Amino acid sequence: MKKVTPIIVVDEIEPCLPFWTDRLGFEVTVSVPHEDAIGFAMLHGGDVDLMYQSRPSIDADLVESGGPAGLGDELERSTITLFVEVDSIDDIVEALGDEADVVVPRRQTFYGMDELFVRAPCGTLVGFAANVEEG
Repeated sequence: MKKVTPIIVVDEIEPCLPFWTDRLGFEVTVSVPHEDAIGFAMLHGGDVDLMYQSRPSIDADLVESGGPAGLGDELERSTITLFVEVDSIDDIVEALGDEADVVVPRRQTFYGMDELFVRAPCGTLVGFAANVEEG
């Protein structure tokens, strides 16, 4: 194994992107349309890659390739929480601003991390963590 890149399945991609691009400095490196919307997007920031794909795009891709319809609904039962190591939690707090949907307030953990968990606009739980000894 070399790398893991999460594919986050959502109803619509467009509302998800500003959280990553405008606030956290990610770049959309690939964008594939589906009907009148974005069906797939790949984002890159630092050493982190993320992918988003819409449920309608997944279903269309599968049906076109002879696969089963309804996988977008099946993937809804799959859950993911992202844990992103960063250099500084202060930088993340500043980038997210007062509008952040904080789920777990900033804390220092027994395993030596300064961390904060927020809910991204499309519902994904994202934890940001910096090593206390490095910060």
